[in-house]
Amino acid sequence: MNYRSLAKGVAAGAVVGLVCYALSNARPMKKMSIKRNAGKTLKAAGSLLDDIKSVIM
Repeated sequence: MNYRSLAKGVAAGAVVGLVCYALSNARPMKKMSIKRNAGKTLKAAGSLLDDIKSVIM
């Protein structure tokens, strides 16, 4: 079993789910703020994937 692919899939699913949850429960002004901070969110998601990968390896 390829654990690296499994970890990436689980982490990507978790990030997508978290973003969808945050956008669906946010107020309109908060949605604009979330969209403005998309770059920071993507960097944080990349960092999370790297951390998960280092833990599994």
